[in-house]
Amino acid sequence: MPRQAGSCLSSQTLGGMNALITEMIHIRNCKAEDFEGVVALLRQLWPDMPLELDALRRTFDRSLASDRQIYICAVSGQQAVGFGSMTIKSNLWSAGFVGYVDEMVIDGAHRGRGIGTQILDHLVSTARDLGCSRVELDSAFHRKSAHAFYEQRGFQSRAYLYSKPL
Repeated sequence: MPRQAGSCLSSQTLGGMNALITEMIHIRNCKAEDFEGVVALLRQLWPDMPLELDALRRTFDRSLASDRQIYICAVSGQQAVGFGSMTIKSNLWSAGFVGYVDEMVIDGAHRGRGIGTQILDHLVSTARDLGCSRVELDSAFHRKSAHAFYEQRGFQSRAYLYSKPL
């Protein structure tokens, strides 16, 4: 069973000013009604990819019902400002379970406030709680800031990802 999500404060200092914006960010398991907000975030993650909404909806609903798929939303008020998904898979190389982060995206207006760290920490803790020996993910070559983000949090590059459309 995935770990319970929680609430955290997110703060941002405005351009050298002493003004501080503080908002309550709630990290929780996604619900069916989060679909539209998640799609809006995926459009930011994949701006050049046309999204087939019916297929995405079926995948989203199927994943919410799965005990091997974890969907996490970061919400501010009623707005989804972050999303992370992870699949728990059995892996011979690791001789056990591995958590694979499939997607992770933070709304552009909310980046730099620690929300990505909160989502990733939640996914890693969930993987640990479910008996995984490691967490893996992939990141496109051009996402240099994402690579730095993951490396700062203990992830190491150990392989290339190859893909073939079917």
